[in-house]
Amino acid sequence: MSDVVNVSSAPIVDEEELRHARAQKIEKIAKWVLPALMLALAIFAWDRIVVVNEIPHYILPRPGLVIETLIQDWSILSSALWVTVKITLMALGVAVVGGVGLAILFTQSRYFEMSFYPFAVILQVTPVVAIAPLIFIYVDNRLAGLLLCAWIVAFFPILSNTTLGLNSTDHNLRDLYKIYGATRWQRLRYLQLPSALPYFLGGLRIAGGLALIGAVVSEYVAGTGGIGSGLAFRILEAGYRLNIPRMFAALLLIAATGVVIFTAASLLSHALLHKWHESAIKRET
Repeated sequence: MSDVVNVSSAPIVDEEELRHARAQKIEKIAKWVLPALMLALAIFAWDRIVVVNEIPHYILPRPGLVIETLIQDWSILSSALWVTVKITLMALGVAVVGGVGLAILFTQSRYFEMSFYPFAVILQVTPVVAIAPLIFIYVDNRLAGLLLCAWIVAFFPILSNTTLGLNSTDHNLRDLYKIYGATRWQRLRYLQLPSALPYFLGGLRIAGGLALIGAVVSEYVAGTGGIGSGLAFRILEAGYRLNIPRMFAALLLIAATGVVIFTAASLLSHALLHKWHESAIKRET
C-alpha cells in the first residue's frame, strides 16, 4: 500500500518542481524585460507629447534629438563627465575610509562615539548647497573644495550603517569570544567586521548616489565662480544659451552614471554576500 502512495505522489512532486522552475524562469526574464519595456514606453510617451503638442526643441526636445546632441557634443560632454566621475569616486573612496575607520573607533570607545557622533549628524542634516559657498571661500584649491562637498554628503551613510552593523553583533557570540580569551582585535576582525559587512554594503549603495549628488551640487556652486569643467557647469552653460538638447544630454549622462555606480555596488554586495547572508541568498518562490 505504501508503494502505491509513493508511485501516485511522484507525478505531483514532478509537477510542482516543473511549476517552480517555470516560475523562476519567468521571473528571471521579467526582471530584465519589464524595466526595459517601461523605459521604452516612457520614452515613447515623451516623444508623442512633444510631437502632438508641437513643443519647440528649446523648451522640450524629442528623445532622438537628445541622443543626436549627445553624439555630436560627445567631445565636450565626455571630458566634463570624467571630471564629475573623478570627483564622485574620490569622495566615495574618502567616505569609505573615513566612515569605516570612524565607525570602528566608535565601537571601541563609547565615550568617543558620544563625543563625536553629534558632529557627524550635524554634517548630514546641513544642506551642502548652503555650506558649499563657505567651503569655496576658505578652500583655495577648487578640486579640494569639490571633493570636500561631495564627501560631506557621502560620509554619513557609511558611518551610520557600519556603526550599526558593528554594534549589532550577536551578544552570545561576543560572550563566547570572551570566554575563549579572544582579544579585542580578534573579536573585531573575526566577528564584528563580518557581521557588519551587509550593513556597510547597504550604506555603500546609498553613499554612491549621494556622492554623485554632492559632486553635481558642488559643481553648480563652483560653476558660478568660473570653474567650467564638470557636467553641472555644462548644464548651466546650456541653460544660459537655451541649448536644451545639450542640457538633457548632460542630465542623461548624470543619470547613467548614477545607475552604473548603484549597479556596481549591488554587484559587489552580491559577490560578497550571496554564499552566506540571507539578504543575498536566492529566494525560493
